[in-house]
Amino acid sequence: MRSTQIPHRRPAQPARRWLLTAVVLTAVTALTAACSTARGPLHPFPVPGPSPGTTGEPITADGRAISQVALALRGVPYTYGGSSPDTGFDCSGLVQWVFRRVGVILPRETQDQFLFGASVDRAALLPGDLVFFTTGPHPASHVGIVIGPDQFVHAPNSRGVVRVERLSASYWQRRYLGARRPHARAGTR
Repeated sequence: MRSTQIPHRRPAQPARRWLLTAVVLTAVTALTAACSTARGPLHPFPVPGPSPGTTGEPITADGRAISQVALALRGVPYTYGGSSPDTGFDCSGLVQWVFRRVGVILPRETQDQFLFGASVDRAALLPGDLVFFTTGPHPASHVGIVIGPDQFVHAPNSRGVVRVERLSASYWQRRYLGARRPHARAGTR
């Protein structure tokens, strides 16, 4: 009678397990962070401070003009740290680019954009207002631009493109943080 040998399996090496764990954790973190732009070298240009002499009055840019600029960018791919239609956008890069086109200079990062302007009640949202959500490690980790009743445009995540969503969708309702109406103190051209 012949004995059957079971092939010997080498135990997984600790270094390989560690590397695999690190790769998986990095991928999960990148996918779940959505567009929570990190601070660091992702800024291709310095963000200018407030213009001297601004009064803090609401922006003069028409909310419809802001909406039209944003809607024209539908289909542009999401790119982490992206800030142009040529290279793609993340959420805060999209907002900064759109507002700059109508003469309003906003900070680059979502958390900083959340500090500009006046708080707006959800029932009083107008086109051009910014809506903020908690989708990542920071409370204000995602931003979009209101374009009409119950609708906003945004750059969602690494699997998406700039698109329109409903504020009433359960995903966004659960993560809604607040809204802001940017002011002229953010700086104008």
